[in-house]
Amino acid sequence: MRISTTPSVVIRILLWILLLIGGAIGSIRCDLQCFRALFSSWSFHLLSLTAGVAVVPLAFRAAATGGRELARQGREGDLPRLETNRLVTTGIYRCTRHPMLFGLMLLPLGFALLLGSPTFIFFVAPAEALFILLMILTLEEREAIAKFGDAYLEYRRKTPLVPRSTKCWKALFGKKTEEMKTRGG
Repeated sequence: MRISTTPSVVIRILLWILLLIGGAIGSIRCDLQCFRALFSSWSFHLLSLTAGVAVVPLAFRAAATGGRELARQGREGDLPRLETNRLVTTGIYRCTRHPMLFGLMLLPLGFALLLGSPTFIFFVAPAEALFILLMILTLEEREAIAKFGDAYLEYRRKTPLVPRSTKCWKALFGKKTEEMKTRGG
């Protein structure tokens, strides 16, 4: 099966995978030299694993919540996979402009917690989350403006980058409230 998508999407996916794998390898090497006692602690690993098991599903839920909405409303006609041609401003997109990317920002932390790597948890995962945020604020926003023009600028003016209500946070992580269902948002 051949999956068709644009080079921009492929580059971002490969970069994201490289961040996760490179972060893990580099962090574990550092842990073995700098944090050997903590990295060797079974209690740290148990605590870390427990937190990772909680964080990873949240990351995937946030990415899936935004992805489902885009798949339902953001595509018209025959488009490459993961591409959109319609501006989506309803559902979770009423609460935040880039809901899927919250999942992408959380996944390095979840992965680091599962690995039990102190370097990855405390240094690399936050740096990767910041890098992903900067990609959102530069590349994603610029592409959306180029694609949707004034409609996106108006949407951006009205819609925050970060959800502002508990209801929106619950919807982002898969617990959609009845009010959001009935209001279409």
